[in-house]
Amino acid sequence: MAHTTLVAPGVTTTRLPLLDVLRGAAILGTLMTNVWIFTSPGSEWSVAQGGLHVPDPLADPSAATSAEALFRFLADGKFLSLLTVLFGVGLAIQYDSAARRGERWPGRYPRRALFLFLEGTLHFVLLFAWDVLMGYAVTALLTAWLLARSERVRRVVMWVAGGLHLTLIGLVTLGGLLTPDPGPRTPDPEAVRLYAHGGWAEQIGFRLDHALALRVEPVFTFGLLVFLFLLGVRLYRAGAFAPTAAGRRIRARLAAWGLGLGLPLGAAAALGGDDFFLLGRYVLAPLIALGYAGLIGWALDRGAVPGARALASVGRTALSCYVGQNLLCVLLCYGIGFGLAERMAGSGPWWVMGLWAAVSLSLVAASGLWLRRFDRGPLEALQHRVLRPRR
Repeated sequence: MAHTTLVAPGVTTTRLPLLDVLRGAAILGTLMTNVWIFTSPGSEWSVAQGGLHVPDPLADPSAATSAEALFRFLADGKFLSLLTVLFGVGLAIQYDSAARRGERWPGRYPRRALFLFLEGTLHFVLLFAWDVLMGYAVTALLTAWLLARSERVRRVVMWVAGGLHLTLIGLVTLGGLLTPDPGPRTPDPEAVRLYAHGGWAEQIGFRLDHALALRVEPVFTFGLLVFLFLLGVRLYRAGAFAPTAAGRRIRARLAAWGLGLGLPLGAAAALGGDDFFLLGRYVLAPLIALGYAGLIGWALDRGAVPGARALASVGRTALSCYVGQNLLCVLLCYGIGFGLAERMAGSGPWWVMGLWAAVSLSLVAASGLWLRRFDRGPLEALQHRVLRPRR
């Protein structure tokens, strides 16, 4: 990768508190989706088999069904998209930091991306099959190279990637509409047994044996990842997260368009059933995510975000909290721990939402206590120690 020494536009040394709050919301919001994976029969494999069915509140308007459908709709794909945008923002900040010091770019960044990929690989193998870090690491390498290119090049790549992604989703969705409905899917009995009663080593072996199927999402959505990374760069450069009048105007527009347009379309896709799942998760969810970012920013400007400090502490330890929440869910839900997924099977959705709340509160408390003594989260500190320049 070629090295370029550039001065980044709008370089600033001021920390942007909104970014910490948004990262915290993205981490806890991602768990709102993943918690249903940990608590479903067959767990991680049920996703690959298309077995994570969202209940239809129109067919069953009970309080439990309606609450689960709303909970899952508000989270699915939205906070993951927000987290992806924020990774792009973080990459732009690192570029600006290198520019302030007059360093070459990408300089040492490929080492950071490689370390993130290794962290993601360990996370995938040892804990959670639907890890996002590996895909982020690969996308970050491309984005880092693009940051040293012209704005025109980045704009072309961003829109080409977005267009290819829309085309892919459109074709797959159309194919699903033209294919006869296979009917309800039943969980794989072997996968159900594995996560309810199998050992940790057996689960690791299962992930390795089915690595291609379990790693399909970052490949399938690579165009979206590139688009959102570059969108994060553009939003940061435009001042969308800065405490300025221009930043406030951008946040208000994001909230208005993202929620005003995204929520009705997303709700229509969700009510349309499984045929529109990909459209909702990988096209409309990113639009709603921008609305969430704008709304949180708009509310924070007015001091109206409950628990903003708690969210910021999670955001400052985002990597540790992301891995930590999955570790907690594995220990609580799988047979290698307390086995709650099997014990609570058939008892309705309320306990799952309660589990999300309990794990989230644990992360908030742990991150707040940790930051009283340390400047970085444990995994962030490890990454910093490994990657810091040797003198």
